[in-house]
Amino acid sequence: MLPMHQMPDFATPMTGGDAAHGSGTQPAATLTVLNVAYPLAPVGPDAVGGAEQVLSMLDRALVHAGHRSIVIACGGSKTSGTLVEIPAENGVLDEAAKSRAQQAHRKAIAAARARWPIDVVHLHGIDFDAYLPDDGPTLVTLHLPLDLYPAAALRPTRGDLWLHAVSPSQQKTAPPGARLAAPIPNGVDIEALNLPQPKRDFALVLSRVCPEKGIHLALDAAQQVGVPLVIGGKVYPYETHTRYFRDEVQSRLDGRRRFLGPLGFTAKRRFLNAARCLVIPSLAAETSSLVAMEALACGTPVVAFPNGALPDVIEHGRTGFLVDTVDEMAQAILAAPSLDAETCRAEARRRFSLERMISSYMDAYQALAQLGTARRRLAAAP
Repeated sequence: MLPMHQMPDFATPMTGGDAAHGSGTQPAATLTVLNVAYPLAPVGPDAVGGAEQVLSMLDRALVHAGHRSIVIACGGSKTSGTLVEIPAENGVLDEAAKSRAQQAHRKAIAAARARWPIDVVHLHGIDFDAYLPDDGPTLVTLHLPLDLYPAAALRPTRGDLWLHAVSPSQQKTAPPGARLAAPIPNGVDIEALNLPQPKRDFALVLSRVCPEKGIHLALDAAQQVGVPLVIGGKVYPYETHTRYFRDEVQSRLDGRRRFLGPLGFTAKRRFLNAARCLVIPSLAAETSSLVAMEALACGTPVVAFPNGALPDVIEHGRTGFLVDTVDEMAQAILAAPSLDAETCRAEARRRFSLERMISSYMDAYQALAQLGTARRRLAAAP
């Protein structure tokens, strides 16, 4: 493994390359990149989870730049490049389902590497260590809080295995001994999100439905001040998630507080642009919050608990409000329309560039591919 002072800094282009050409003064080589999704969640432009959305954006960018993009993901996924589909688990998502999906991933990765000349494998799942290839240039994006990963998985010993966080805030939470490259901050497609339309009088929550997302607290806050609340999200069939939806969310719904289920990109954009504010009641240490960035790109302020990276995304009193209690959340929902929509959009354009994110990933792919080529040449030398 490279010493920490030699670990790559993906967030800063090495010599001024761009998303299509990577770094350096010479044109970058055409790459074949194998992106591997979390095995229990489909990917595509309408995906719910942040990890799945980032993978989808990378897949599209690779194809647009003339590279070969191959994606391993479960049934129901949609890709720009070549999709290698594993069976979707349609029942309860228990340990047995997870084990089956991980085994399918291991087989699919081996088959893809045997069929195509893969330059880089890019893993996105929290369980990446269950199907991590034994060798070859590999990038792992740590989309979730670092304390959810096995500590040993964050201490790679191979020089061609690079792990990175998605924000400086997340990077600071790395446990002792973790060996991470510089973060690659997330970005969003600001132009695609733009949809000028009048604001309407409702607050919005967009989230996976599970206990740590605290959706019941947003419902309580909206009810307290009499503001309609719309919830878009998916209830994955984990037992704890379905029980939480039944006991804590469904019981709080009424004519003015509605659950719409998963929203595709077109519907999500419409709701984000029309809402008086986005509410993020998450109790977890958010690593980046794509949805907060998307809301600001739509000119919509964000009301949130200051957990994880959210204080780095939201400027209190300018692009949203950071609150500590449900009562404060309720008052912030009332006050949100007083914040300037164009200020939110301007901050999103300045800080959450999709092009910057894509360029950093392309730099990482090119650097890993070059490392792999150098190692193969060394191994073949007499």
